Amino acid sequence: MLEIQRLSKAYPTPQGPLDVLSDVSFELKRGEAAVITGPSGSGKSTLLYAIGALDPPTAGTITLDGVNPYSLAEKELSSFRNQKIGFVFQDHCLLPQCSAIENVLAPTLVAPRDNGFEERARSLLGQVGLEHRLNHRPSELSGGEKQRVAIARALVQEPVLLLCDEPTGNLDHDSAESVGSLLLDMHARFQTMLIVVTHSRELANRFSLKYEMKGRHLERA
Repeated sequence: MLEIQRLSKAYPTPQGPLDVLSDVSFELKRGEAAVITGPSGSGKSTLLYAIGALDPPTAGTITLDGVNPYSLAEKELSSFRNQKIGFVFQDHCLLPQCSAIENVLAPTLVAPRDNGFEERARSLLGQVGLEHRLNHRPSELSGGEKQRVAIARALVQEPVLLLCDEPTGNLDHDSAESVGSLLLDMHARFQTMLIVVTHSRELANRFSLKYEMKGRHLERA
């Protein structure tokens, strides 16, 4: 379970603190999927990075599976984030010198060996329709295919929480629709908790649990 309680975030500026998030609270259970919309600069990505243990909040708490990641030491925090949270960004962030399967396996490099990750990576690439692209590098893949590799990479360690920041933002309409369907299908298949930040109304309308950022606050849409 994911629990967010009275989360706030402010950044220091010469003119004083710049408030980006204010008193945000919500929770998500295993198997639930939520979408967050709102105008540019409203704090959507900031909220996502705080939830993903990438950027600590100024106030409030985040608890994932009973653990507040920001209470952990740096090494334990990195391990927790690597094992518990999967990320899909607008830019696929694939390593250009690595093949599709090597990119999927990248998060496992710090994990114990011989635990079936390569077999799982092959299976995931098959499930996203890229079993024939295992050894292709990103330059040989389309935009939609790159994002499919990124989704497989995000799931390779069986995270409990999948966070997606504008996952279809750089794609044409058909590819965006395909990737949106894939995200929801993989979420349902693996029963992750899924949070998607998007400007796409078409993608947002596919979620039953909708939130909107308004004036630094998160509201049910």
